[in-house]
Amino acid sequence: MMSKDRNKRKAQQQQASLLAQQQAREASEVESVLQKGITTLRDLVAPASLEFKSNYFNLGTRFCRTLYVYGYPRSIYTGWLSSIINLDEVLDISMFIYPVDSRVVMENLQRKVTQLEASMQINAEKGMVRDPAMQASYQDAEELRDKLQVGSEKFFRFGLYLTLSCKSESELAFVTHKIETLLGQQMVLTKVASAQQEQGLNSTVPQFTDDLQIRHNMDTGALSTTFPFTSADLTQDNGIFYGVNLHNNGLIIFDRFSLENYNMVVFAKSGSGKSFTVKLEALRSMMMGVDIIIIDPENEYQKLCEAVGGSYIRLSLSSETRVNPFDLPRVIDQDDVNAGDEVDALRANLITLHGLLRQMLGSSQVASDGTVVNILTPREEADLDQALIDTYARAGITSDPLTQNSTPPIMSDLMDTLLHMGGTGPELAQRLRQYTTGTFAGIFSQQSNVAINNHMVVFNIRDLEDELRPVAMYIVLNHIWGKVRSDQRKRFLIVDEAWQLMKYPDSANFMFSLAKRARKYNLGLTTVTQDVGDFITSPMGQAIVANSSIQILLKQSPTAIDVLGRVFKLTEEELKRLSNFSVGQGLFFAGQNHVMIQILPSETETRLISTTPNQ
Repeated sequence: MMSKDRNKRKAQQQQASLLAQQQAREASEVESVLQKGITTLRDLVAPASLEFKSNYFNLGTRFCRTLYVYGYPRSIYTGWLSSIINLDEVLDISMFIYPVDSRVVMENLQRKVTQLEASMQINAEKGMVRDPAMQASYQDAEELRDKLQVGSEKFFRFGLYLTLSCKSESELAFVTHKIETLLGQQMVLTKVASAQQEQGLNSTVPQFTDDLQIRHNMDTGALSTTFPFTSADLTQDNGIFYGVNLHNNGLIIFDRFSLENYNMVVFAKSGSGKSFTVKLEALRSMMMGVDIIIIDPENEYQKLCEAVGGSYIRLSLSSETRVNPFDLPRVIDQDDVNAGDEVDALRANLITLHGLLRQMLGSSQVASDGTVVNILTPREEADLDQALIDTYARAGITSDPLTQNSTPPIMSDLMDTLLHMGGTGPELAQRLRQYTTGTFAGIFSQQSNVAINNHMVVFNIRDLEDELRPVAMYIVLNHIWGKVRSDQRKRFLIVDEAWQLMKYPDSANFMFSLAKRARKYNLGLTTVTQDVGDFITSPMGQAIVANSSIQILLKQSPTAIDVLGRVFKLTEEELKRLSNFSVGQGLFFAGQNHVMIQILPSETETRLISTTPNQ
């Protein structure tokens, strides 16, 4: 009975096994049929055809060729490969690095040093002329042996392969010659992988196989020069588009508010596109919610201002626009006064007014005796300081913040105070008369009627006399600065032809103060000038450059190149390019990175901002 049960169970197990095998076969057949109709990743990336010739191969419709490097100079420098990496051609570059056991290298080097030493000694005994090549090989081998001995260097085998891809065979020949020439100029020798094009392709596609196996000995120092990532990339997730990186055709997208400060300087000769570049940045920044304030000395920003619905404020002796230098900001920062003092808007503005009045009164003036007075004397400084305090006091304004909302005095009030005080007051009043009742009366001697509440505000000073321009720029800058501190938001302040302010110590100091303190008030100062010499040679000018995280150098005059080279520590290649750049091309510095840039506007932007005739 038990035997029958065992047989029955055994039969059932066999039947179940047969069923499982049949199901497995059916599943395999279904999978096989299914796979025939599925397109794999390899199918998607594979070319339509592949044909190998002796010194090139056809990859679909492309003509391709693999080259390998077989020789290097005795000394090689960092960045030698950048000319190939940044080449505007389609090519794949593969590097294979194989570490070598230092012990084995040491044994071979010791043997080599001994052989070379013996050969040189034999040649010397025979009276033969010293062989420079042998001497150099001996020195190199001995130096490398010593470095390996102390562990400061390691040894590697290095393979470098390049696969080119072109539209035609003639283009392939041209690009091959170009690469051979570029590398040959640096004594880096290349060859076409004749009869090994398939191996060359396998070595340059990303499958980590070195089928060519053509390698060269290198120590750590030499190998480090092959570092491929030599092009700076200035593409951020946020920011505005400045232009195209001429090194690698990458996009330069940058946010000034992401840097340690928001300042920028632009240097260029006339006609090289500096105003166009600044206007383009202003227009694109406005789309990102940034307010723009511009001091325009040449009427270059009116077209843009009107196009975006901005406020265009024309300053001239005949206009109705008035800016009172005695205005006080509603708020002031603690850093504007000495530590431990109360916040005092009056004291801060008194300091600014001192600088302004020194510029107004202390510029070259002919005295009654014919002598030229260039600066204020200490006594005049003291009298002027007292007169300013008294003038504010007569208007009911003191260091008490509660009094500083009163109507501020005007220039004629200061003149009246000077006339009625002792000392040098009456003389100073006479020198101030041209700004109150004389030639320059009106524009800066009445209460302000200027409102800075638009997304773009442009102050045009073109119609002002040359003598009055620096004074006007100083007063307008101070007025803007008070507004910036009172109403904080993201702003750019553009000062065109800033070299005019650098000629006077007080206005130069004021500009530097703006550059240094602007970040606290979400302000980015943009300084634009074509007179590089006057700007850079000024100590304050150099300080402004140092406090600007972005610098743009467009085409320069030959006289300015040497100065810029010293200040910005430019390479010989960059110096050469500075005088040969086309319009809209230049060097773009952002933090520690700098690249060559091509400014690219759209057609619409060009129509909005260009001041070139027929555009």
